Amino acid sequence: MAHFSGEGEVMLQAMLRQLFQSVKEKITGAPSLECAEEILLHLEETDENFHNYEFVKYLRQYICNTLGSMIEDEIEKWTSDQNQGEEFGHDTVVQHVTKRTQESKEYKEMMHSLKNIMMIVVESMINKFEEDEMRSQERQKKIQKEKSNSYCTDNCSDSDSSFNQSYKFCQGKLQLILDQLDPGQPKEDRILKFYAQTFTLSPLHMTKEIYKSLAKYLELHFISRENHIPTLSTGIDITNPNVIHLLKKVRLLNEYQKEAPSFWIRHPEKYMEEIVESTLSLLSVKHDQSHLVSQKILDPIYFLALVDTKAVWFKKWMHAYYSRTAVLRLIEKKYKSLITTAVQQCVQYFELCKTMKADEVLGHSKPCGNKQKTFYYSGQELQYIYFIHSLCLLGRLLIYTQGRKLFPIKLKNKKDSVSLTDLLVLFTQLIYYSPSCPKMTSPGHLENYSPASMVTEILCILCDQKECAIECLYNNTVIEALLQPIHNLMKGTKAAPNCSETALIHVADILTRIASVEEGLILLLYGENMSSSEEKSPTGAHIIAQFSKKVLDEDISIFSGSEMFPAVKGAFTSVCRQIYGTCEGLQVLIPYSLHESIAKAWKKTSLLSERIPTPVQGSDSVSSISQESQNIMAWEENLLDDLLNFAATPKGLQLLQRTGAINECVTFMFNQYAKELQVSRHKKFGYGVLVTQVASTAAGAIALQSSGFINALLTELWANLECGRDDVRVTHPKSTPVDPIDQSCQKSFLALVNLLSYPAVYELVGNQGLPNKEEYSLREVPTSVTDIIDRLIILNSEAKIRSLFNYEQSHIFGLRLLSVVCCDLDTLLLLEAQYQVSEMLLNAQEENTLETSDSHRDFIIDSLSVERNHVLVRINLIGGPMERILPPRMLEKGGDPYPWPMFSSYPLPNCYLSDSVTRNAYLKQDNDLGKLLLRFKMSDKQSEWIEHCRRQFCKMMKAKPDIISGGALVELLEKFVLHLSESPSECYFPSVEYTATDANVKNESLSSVQQLGVKMTVRYGKFLNLLRDGAENDLTLVLKHCERFLKQQQASVKSSLLCLQGSYTGHDWFVSSLFIIMLGDKDKTFRFLQQFSRLLTSAFLWLPRLHISRYLPIDTIESGIHPVYFCSTHYVEMLLKAEVPLVFSAFHMSGFAPSQICLQWITQCFWNYLDWIEICHYIATCVFLGPDYQVYICIAIFKHLQQDILQHTQTQDLQVFLKEEALHGFRVSDYFEYMEILEQNYRPVLLRDMWNIRVQST
Repeated sequence: MAHFSGEGEVMLQAMLRQLFQSVKEKITGAPSLECAEEILLHLEETDENFHNYEFVKYLRQYICNTLGSMIEDEIEKWTSDQNQGEEFGHDTVVQHVTKRTQESKEYKEMMHSLKNIMMIVVESMINKFEEDEMRSQERQKKIQKEKSNSYCTDNCSDSDSSFNQSYKFCQGKLQLILDQLDPGQPKEDRILKFYAQTFTLSPLHMTKEIYKSLAKYLELHFISRENHIPTLSTGIDITNPNVIHLLKKVRLLNEYQKEAPSFWIRHPEKYMEEIVESTLSLLSVKHDQSHLVSQKILDPIYFLALVDTKAVWFKKWMHAYYSRTAVLRLIEKKYKSLITTAVQQCVQYFELCKTMKADEVLGHSKPCGNKQKTFYYSGQELQYIYFIHSLCLLGRLLIYTQGRKLFPIKLKNKKDSVSLTDLLVLFTQLIYYSPSCPKMTSPGHLENYSPASMVTEILCILCDQKECAIECLYNNTVIEALLQPIHNLMKGTKAAPNCSETALIHVADILTRIASVEEGLILLLYGENMSSSEEKSPTGAHIIAQFSKKVLDEDISIFSGSEMFPAVKGAFTSVCRQIYGTCEGLQVLIPYSLHESIAKAWKKTSLLSERIPTPVQGSDSVSSISQESQNIMAWEENLLDDLLNFAATPKGLQLLQRTGAINECVTFMFNQYAKELQVSRHKKFGYGVLVTQVASTAAGAIALQSSGFINALLTELWANLECGRDDVRVTHPKSTPVDPIDQSCQKSFLALVNLLSYPAVYELVGNQGLPNKEEYSLREVPTSVTDIIDRLIILNSEAKIRSLFNYEQSHIFGLRLLSVVCCDLDTLLLLEAQYQVSEMLLNAQEENTLETSDSHRDFIIDSLSVERNHVLVRINLIGGPMERILPPRMLEKGGDPYPWPMFSSYPLPNCYLSDSVTRNAYLKQDNDLGKLLLRFKMSDKQSEWIEHCRRQFCKMMKAKPDIISGGALVELLEKFVLHLSESPSECYFPSVEYTATDANVKNESLSSVQQLGVKMTVRYGKFLNLLRDGAENDLTLVLKHCERFLKQQQASVKSSLLCLQGSYTGHDWFVSSLFIIMLGDKDKTFRFLQQFSRLLTSAFLWLPRLHISRYLPIDTIESGIHPVYFCSTHYVEMLLKAEVPLVFSAFHMSGFAPSQICLQWITQCFWNYLDWIEICHYIATCVFLGPDYQVYICIAIFKHLQQDILQHTQTQDLQVFLKEEALHGFRVSDYFEYMEILEQNYRPVLLRDMWNIRVQST
C-alpha cells in the first residue's frame, strides 16, 4: 500500500461517508465527543449491519492480504506442536495465534501503513468539509456576516486564549450556530442563545472558556455605569425585558455551576480553578457604597440568590475535596469579602427581627409567607432572599475544617470580630426571633424557606459531623443560647418576640441530636468544666428535664390549649429520652421523676383515646373525629415509647416497673418489632438490648410472654428449624444444614439465649411439668418455653422423636440451648429438680451404644452423643478454667477421632478433672501475713485500725495474693468482719436477735433446688480437698438457719410473681462459698453470716439477704428486682461505657446487655467462671474494701476480655461466649492497681447510691 492511488482515496472516502451516514443518528444523539467515540468503538456490539459496511469489508480484506499467510503458518505450527500432548480448545488456539500476531513485525508495519492511509483520507475529507462550509457562508447576506463577526470580536476571549484555539478547531460548528441566529431578534436575545447553544454543543474543554466569557461579560455588565441595574429601593420587576435577559444569563451561569463538578475532575486542576476564580470574581463585585443603602445598586449575588436561593452551586462545589480545596484557598486569599457580606447579611436580618414586629418582618419575607405568584420583588424581599442564600452558604462552609478557619470575620461598623461561636449563637437566636410562616400558607412548599427551619436543618447537619459539632456546637455558650428562651419560659418571662411552639420543636430536634452523641450528652449533663465543683448555673440536662416535666404536667400556661402543645411535649421528652436512655444520663435526671410524669400523661391520654366516639357513616364529624383519634393515638404511642426507653438501663427498668406500665410498653415494643421498626431515629441497634434488659427481671419476662413476643419468637424458630407454611417447603426445599446450628436459626438461638436468664426461666417454667404427650402432630408448633424443652431438649419418647422432621438438627439445637442456659447454675438446678435433665441425657447415652461382646458395649460416636457428652460434663462438674476439662464438640483428625471417654452413669471419668489445681487448704503463713493478723489484736482507734487493715490487705493482694487463702483467709475474714460489726459507723442493717438451735430447724425442709445445690457444693469442696464427709448435713443446717434468720427480716407481700411467693428461689451460692472457705465449719460459717449481715456489703454479695426484705422500699420489693441488678450492674454499664467503650459498643451491637451476664456471675459467686482461689479473692476484696469493688472487678474482667469480646461480636456469638466460657487468665490481684484508680474516680457516687437502697429512717 506504499503506492496509494487517487482512486483508492476516493473509494475510501465513499466508504467512510456510507459508514457515518449509517450511524449519524447515534453520533448526533451523543451528549459529548467522548460518548461519540465510545459509540464508534463498540459499534460491532450494537449494530447488526456492522459487517455489511464496505469500510469494514475493506479492513477485513486488507488484514487478510497482509497477515493471512502468517496466521496460517502460526496455526499449523501450533497444531503440530500439540499433536503429542493433550487436546486444547478452540479458544486456546485463537488466543495463542492472536498474541503471536500482535507481537509480530508484520502487524506493526501494517498498523503504521493503515494509519498513514487513514490520515490522508480524513485530512482530505476535513478540507472538503471546510470548502463546503465556506461556500455556504458566501451565500449568506453580507449584513448577517458582519453582525455575527461583530459579536465574536466584542465578546469572545483574546486571540491568544485557548478559547480561540478551540474556536478555530470547531470553527465550522460555531459558525453554524451563528448562522442559525435570527438577525431580526434583539442583540441580547442572540447573545443569550449563542451562549446557551455553545454550552450544549461544545466539547467539555471548550465550555470552560465559554463560562469564563459569560462570567466576565456579566462582571463588566454590572460594573459598567451605562447599564441600568436595578437598585434596592426600586426592587426587581421580572417582566422587564432587561431584567429577564440578565436573569436568564445568571441562570445559565448557575446551571453550569451545578453541572461542572460532575466532570471537572477529568481535566487539569487549572480548568477547575479558572471556573472557580471567574465565579468568585463575579460574586465579589461591589458598587460604590457612598450613597444610601436604599439607593444601592444590586450586586450580582442578588441575582444568583434569586435563581439559586439555597446555594446549591456552593454545596456541590464544596462536596469534593478536589474542588473544596481550591474554593477555600481562593476565598481566603482574595475573596474573603464574599463570606464577610454573607455574615453581614445574617446579622442585619437578625437585627431587623429584633427591632420590628412579627407581621412587619413577614412583610419583608414574602417568599416565606406569600403564596400568590408575584412578578415583582421589593428591596426587602431581595434582602431576605440574599439572607437565605447567605445562610445556606455559611452553613455549608462550617462543615469543613478549612471553612471554619476563615473565622473570626471582621465586619464593617462592628467593633468586635464575629467568631465561630458568635455565628452559631446568631443562628440559634434566629430560630426564636425569626417569624414563622402563616398557617394559611402551604407548609409543604413554604416551610423550606423559613429561617427557623433553614437554621435547624443547618445545625442538624453540623450535629451529624462529629469534628464539626465538637468545634461549633459543643460549648456552653451555644447550649445556653439554645436554652435561654426555655429558661425564660420557666421563669414566666417572654422567651422571644416571635418565639412559637414551632421554634421550640426546632430547638428540641437540635438538642435531641446533640444528646444522641457521647460528647454532646456529656456537655448537656456536666457542662464544659466537668471537674469544677462549683455549679454556677444548672447544666443543659437539668433545664431540659425541668421544662419537660413542666410541659408534661401542664404547669406552663403560655401554650395551654394550643394545637401544637402535644408536639412540643413530644419533642422535649424525646430529648430527655436520649439522656435517660444512658446510665449516666439517668443518674442526673432521676430527681425529676420523669417516669412518673410520662406515665401520668400516658394514663390521661389512654383514657382520652377510650372516650373518642365511634364515627357514624355519613356524619360530618367523621373526618374531624378520625383526625383527633389519630393524633391522640400517636401521642399515646409516643409516650409509651418514651417509657419503654427507661428499660435501656437496669435502674431505668426498675423505674419503669414502678409506673405499672411495663406490660403496655413491652406490647408496644413487640408491635414495633413485628413491623421491623427501629426504636427511634437516634437508636442504632434496634430492640436487642431492651429485650435483654427486660428479660433479666421476672416482671419483664411475664410482660414479654403476655405481649406475644415469646410466642412469635418460637413460631419463627420452629418455621426455620422444623416446618413453616405448607406451601413453602414444596417449592423451596431447604438445603441440608452444615453447622450444628444452621444460619437461619442463629438469630432465634441468640434471642432465646438473651431471653432465658434465671429470673425469666423461673417465671416461665417454674412449677410446670412437661406435656409428655403420647402423640404429637407434625404441624404442632411450640408456643412456650416449656414446649421447647419438651420438644427439643428432653426427647425421652419415640413420639417426640417421630414428631420432628429434622430430629438430629433440632435436638442438637436443643442441647446447645441447654448447654448455654445451664451455665447459670440456678437454671441448671431448677431444670434438674423439675425434669431430671442429667438422667435423661445419661439414658440417651446408654441407648446410643453398640454391643461388641457379651459383656462390653461401645458408644456410637455421632453428633448427638458428642454433644450430650459435652453437656453432661458441663452440668455435673464444677470448676474454674484450671479446675475442669470440658470435652470438645468437634471430632479430631486421625485414627481416634474422639479420644474422650463417654459415660452413661456417674461418677465422671477422672480425665475431666484437672490435675493442675492445688488442693491444699493450709498454706504456710507468710511473715507479712503474720503482721497483718497481729494487727487484729492491737487496740487502736477503730476507724484507723480498719483503714490500716485495708491498706495491708491491698499490699498483700498486690505482692503475694496466693497466701490469702485457706486457714489464713478464714482468720482474716472472721476478725475483720467482727470488728466492722462492732463499729456503728460501719453497720448498715440493724442487729437482729436470733436464738434458734440446730434442733429447732432440723425438721424444716429446703427446696429441691437448694438440696441439689448442697450436693453440688459438697462435690466441689471435696474436689478441692476443703470439705470432708458429713459436710452435706452441716451445709444443710447452715442453709436452714440462714433461711429462718432472714425470714425474721422479711416483709409480707402479695404478688403474682412466682419469685415473690415464698423463700429465695435459687440456691444460696454465697453461703455455699463461705462454707467451703470456712472449711466446712457450720458454727463459724453461721456466726460469720450473722455478723456480716449487718454490713452494707452483705446486700450485694449475699443475694438472699434482701429477698423481700423489710429494709427495702415496698415498690422495690414488689418489682422483684434485686439491688445487685438495679445498682451494681447499672454502674457496671455506666463505668464500662466510660472505661472500656469498645466493649460497651460491642454489647450494644450484639443486642446483649452487660447487666445480664454480670448478674449471673455475681449471683453464683463466679462459680464455673473463676478458679477457687480467685473466688476467695473476689469475696475477700469486697468484704475488706467495700461493695463497690464488686463493680470494679466486673469492669476489670471486661477489660481483660476486650479482644475476645470484639472477636465474638464479629462472629455474632458474644452471648454464648460469655455464658459458656470461663474467665481464662483473669486474676483479681493483677487488676488491683486499676481497681484502685476506679475507686478514686467513682467511689463517692457508687457508695452513695448503694447506701440509698434501704428505706431511710424518719
